[in-house]
Amino acid sequence: MSDLIFLTGPVRSGKSRRAVDIATRWGDDVVYVATYRRDPDDAEMAERVRRHQAERPAWRTLEAPPTVSEALAALDPPPSGVVLDSLGLWLGDRFEGSDAAILDGWSDELARFRAAPWPVVVIGDEIGWSPVPADAALRRFRDLAGFLGQRTAAAATEAWLMVAGCPLRLK
Repeated sequence: MSDLIFLTGPVRSGKSRRAVDIATRWGDDVVYVATYRRDPDDAEMAERVRRHQAERPAWRTLEAPPTVSEALAALDPPPSGVVLDSLGLWLGDRFEGSDAAILDGWSDELARFRAAPWPVVVIGDEIGWSPVPADAALRRFRDLAGFLGQRTAAAATEAWLMVAGCPLRLK
């Protein structure tokens, strides 16, 4: 069983920076899994992606594979470690599916991450700390993100909450 480290927290809390700090200890062949499917019309998000790329080492990148664990298993050479950024964007890419399909799909990914011969950092998103959204789709997204985070923390060997750049160990 490999290490599975879960980093969660609000926006701009330092999760990605902490993931890079952790993963650089795993050697030079870390794979960064970008779960965002690029939208050519979203210039602001393109700038966010560019900043993230500039802030991390020149690792191999997998761009939003349909099944992350299968894409990782097919890599040659295999990675020395994996950073998946982020669970919220992974959810957003699958949001049209049923709740059961989303939750079961993530549980399958988690099981494969734990069975992989390399460590994995999963970056989550704490979005449920605000008032209940008025929109049903936003409530569903918030709830699913919370359930995915709970499953990830339960499967993780370590879980951390990032707040203002400071890591707080949960598990």
